[in-house]
Amino acid sequence: MRRVILAIVTTAAGLVLLLSFKSHTQSAAPGTSAADFGSPTPGTGATGANATPAASQGTANGGATATAAPAPGKSGAAGGAKTVTGAAWPTIYGPVQVQITLKGGKITAVSVLEYPENTPRDMQINSFAIPELNQETLAAGNGHIDAVSGATYTSQGYIGSLQNALDKAGLS
Repeated sequence: MRRVILAIVTTAAGLVLLLSFKSHTQSAAPGTSAADFGSPTPGTGATGANATPAASQGTANGGATATAAPAPGKSGAAGGAKTVTGAAWPTIYGPVQVQITLKGGKITAVSVLEYPENTPRDMQINSFAIPELNQETLAAGNGHIDAVSGATYTSQGYIGSLQNALDKAGLS
């Protein structure tokens, strides 16, 4: 009877210890940059609840240059094209903000102004997710795109900000 009780207590203690184990996040080695991880050029450097967009963000995808609009919303451009910036859509890892250029009711360019980049893992995920989401958006020409597997939160933030920009432009 003692052995059974000892086995149960030992098993329960081991299970509690196993379930309470938390792995540590990797930190970047000194002197490494976002480019070392193959990620898009970092946007703001600060993401989360107290983040504010920076004035210029650099290149966030494989060719579309990301620049912040003078004010969220619409801005006219030559040739009937207009640029619209979606709201910074919150995710648990930080906000995602998308800017689109529309011509004839179709999306002709898309860039990401803000995205999570606090950890090397954020940079790794976003280095493949953001270009994929941009490509899907341009191919669809509208907001009907699929999430990227392995980047669910970034995809949800991207799609939310994209839909917000489309709503601001009068397209749904």
